[in-house]
Amino acid sequence: MAPSPFIAEWVNRIAEEQRRSSFGVRRALDVAMGRGRHALVLARAGFKTFGVDVKIDAVRDAVAAAAAEGLALSCWCADLTRGVLPIGRFDLIVATRYLQRDLVPSLQAALAPGGVILYETFTVDQRALRRGPTSPDHLLERGELRRLFDGLEIILDEETLTASEALARLAARR
Repeated sequence: MAPSPFIAEWVNRIAEEQRRSSFGVRRALDVAMGRGRHALVLARAGFKTFGVDVKIDAVRDAVAAAAAEGLALSCWCADLTRGVLPIGRFDLIVATRYLQRDLVPSLQAALAPGGVILYETFTVDQRALRRGPTSPDHLLERGELRRLFDGLEIILDEETLTASEALARLAARR
């Protein structure tokens, strides 16, 4: 699966903004990274990239894909329902097609001051398309993503509906 155009655009935008400001070492985290489609985008943009996923095979595949491009990923395998993320550690966090509402406080706490989170996942409107997730546990209500990250400075908040996807997208800064 190709990277999300939203994520790719914003990762490059943030990388450029941080390069211009002499940001120093830039750390990024891909949450529920799967096989690393967004972790690779982060690494290519010059971030020291970390990733976490529950599936060890997916983590191994991501690390191998990065190595094949001469990139490094620092990844670990973990069940995010049972732990928290390092506090104040990341300048950029990416989460796509993954919804765990009780992880949001840990995501916010994992952002370094000035850090940005990019989040993209399905909304309840996905049900009408008769494909993809249908459980309320995996679908955002309208406006919910913005409410979940209410304590951050919202840079972008949008919900889209196409013939194949109903998505909420958010870019927010700590």
